[in-house]
Amino acid sequence: MKKPLIFMDPFPRNQSMVFTPDCATALEEMGDVVAHWGSRAPDELVEQHLADMVILIGQTAMPKERLDRAPNLRAILNVKANWEPNIDYEECNARGIHVLSAAPAMAPAVAEYCIGQAIMLLRGLHKADKLFRAGLESYGIAGNQDAKSLYNADVALVGYGNLGRSLAPLLRPFGVRLMAHDPWLSEGYLRAEGVEPVTLEKALSNSDVLFLLAGVTSENEGFLDRLRLETIRTDASVILASRAEIVEFDDFLELAADGKFRAAIDIFPEEPVPEDSPYRTVPNVLFSSHLAGGLNASYGRIRETMLDDINQILKGLSPLRMQKANPKQAAKMRSR
Repeated sequence: MKKPLIFMDPFPRNQSMVFTPDCATALEEMGDVVAHWGSRAPDELVEQHLADMVILIGQTAMPKERLDRAPNLRAILNVKANWEPNIDYEECNARGIHVLSAAPAMAPAVAEYCIGQAIMLLRGLHKADKLFRAGLESYGIAGNQDAKSLYNADVALVGYGNLGRSLAPLLRPFGVRLMAHDPWLSEGYLRAEGVEPVTLEKALSNSDVLFLLAGVTSENEGFLDRLRLETIRTDASVILASRAEIVEFDDFLELAADGKFRAAIDIFPEEPVPEDSPYRTVPNVLFSSHLAGGLNASYGRIRETMLDDINQILKGLSPLRMQKANPKQAAKMRSR
């Protein structure tokens, strides 16, 4: 029997991320693999294989007219962990085509990052390092006058998707009061998850630690504007670990630089950040360069969940590991 065609177009993922030798062997046992690396697959290559394509791995544009030419397509697996606006999600849903994201595989590493950054901010460890190197350190309680503890803190998550669900279990041992705001989720669901549903206003103004985890959509870009950012509890620790576009970024930096709140930032409106960017000189901010999720362990989880779900789908069963697209939500996402 002819093997199902598995078409790989995973840019910006590369072979070392999603096509290691063991993964390649597993995929080749399941089907005939056609792969394109280094850029998005050219239209000619996609069209050449469209009629036979059963599994699509990547972010290839799939509007309705292209879906019409892909009668055998059963699943689209996005290994970049986001939803792009180049797929007709409603049409895929109507045709029974699974559209999946690897986001759950990235979430544990981002959650771990969030815990580390929160403790760094609360304890002022990034500043302590600079003081020590300059010979200006203080010892014991004298060096901890501005330090805070994560234990028993008021903590809010703005966004309770994959990241929030991975972060909540790591926070609970600290005995925190755990709040969440997510307009996509019901209060009953959040309570069942063991978190306190709150308004956005309460999340911002009542938190010692604030994790900004929401995705960016066509409806919420820049929803954390200056007026809302100014309501954040004074000297709160704020970790921006999801999408830069949900905040008015320059206002966020200005308020953090002025000491309104403590801030850790891992993502930027433009990446890579230009060498001469004024961001590099902003004081009182703990910066990292989109490091939260991009670990070898994360890519290992992507490969594992991808292989599991492809195997399920080819058996005629439902996928279990990757995130399934909600057509209405996915169509509104504006992730880069």
